[in-house]
Amino acid sequence: MKIMIAIIVLLSTTINAQIKNAKTENIKVYGNCGMCETTIEKAGNIKKIATVDWNQETQMATITYDATKTNQEEILQRIALVGYDSDHFLAPDDVYSNLHGCCQYERVAKVPAKAVTTTIANNEDHSKHSNHVETNSTIHQNDHQVKSVFENYFLVKDALIASNGNNTAAAAKELISTINNVKMDKLEMEVHMAWMSVVNTIKKDAENIATTKDIKIQRDHFTTLSKDMYALIKVSKYETPVYYQFCPMFNEGTGANWLSKENAIKNPYYGSMMLSCGKTVETIK
Repeated sequence: MKIMIAIIVLLSTTINAQIKNAKTENIKVYGNCGMCETTIEKAGNIKKIATVDWNQETQMATITYDATKTNQEEILQRIALVGYDSDHFLAPDDVYSNLHGCCQYERVAKVPAKAVTTTIANNEDHSKHSNHVETNSTIHQNDHQVKSVFENYFLVKDALIASNGNNTAAAAKELISTINNVKMDKLEMEVHMAWMSVVNTIKKDAENIATTKDIKIQRDHFTTLSKDMYALIKVSKYETPVYYQFCPMFNEGTGANWLSKENAIKNPYYGSMMLSCGKTVETIK
């Protein structure tokens, strides 16, 4: 038994030694069996960047990762996307439902903040109503997180309309900053789930736009950025209508979409060359 423990400790030390800037944290991840363990660890592991060791009995995951390349949120997000809840991220319902029967653990009820505020009774005292106001204020602050992402997306779009590679790169850097500042576990449930599915790709596209001054490359990445932003804004609240617009000429006639706060067409894929080329295909309210 002592030999086995020594082997396990040695193996763990060896794995951690392969990860630079290693940071280790323990976090609860819900699951049932050995099959769950395999799936959880496979989803969280990235060679030389992150390892996950999940304990079936305690449902605790020991996460070790290179803090310069990833973080706890990203690892837990990947685990959630394959069907396993943590106290920070919920797996999509359809993914959980597709887990094998023996893997369908008992889900801990997690109620969105707005649903909680509706339970306040009319006869509560003034101090409790003050708490109610604070809760609603927190909700509005959390909504504002995603709105800030949209606002910076629109700045990228405007810089592309002007065909200014320097300004586009600068706006993309601001977009990356707002993406990194979003606290996913504070978002409302539906927005939370949408954010989890797009955050890695919008961040990657923003980084690719920010690291070049080549307007053609920037526009290529703006197409996929806009696609994911559309998916996000469909479930998010925005104070004014947003127009989903389409250019049929871009990418050799394949076409590409973008989001705008204005119904008038100002094409970010061609700028002044074909400024009014395109049409509004959907108004999102």
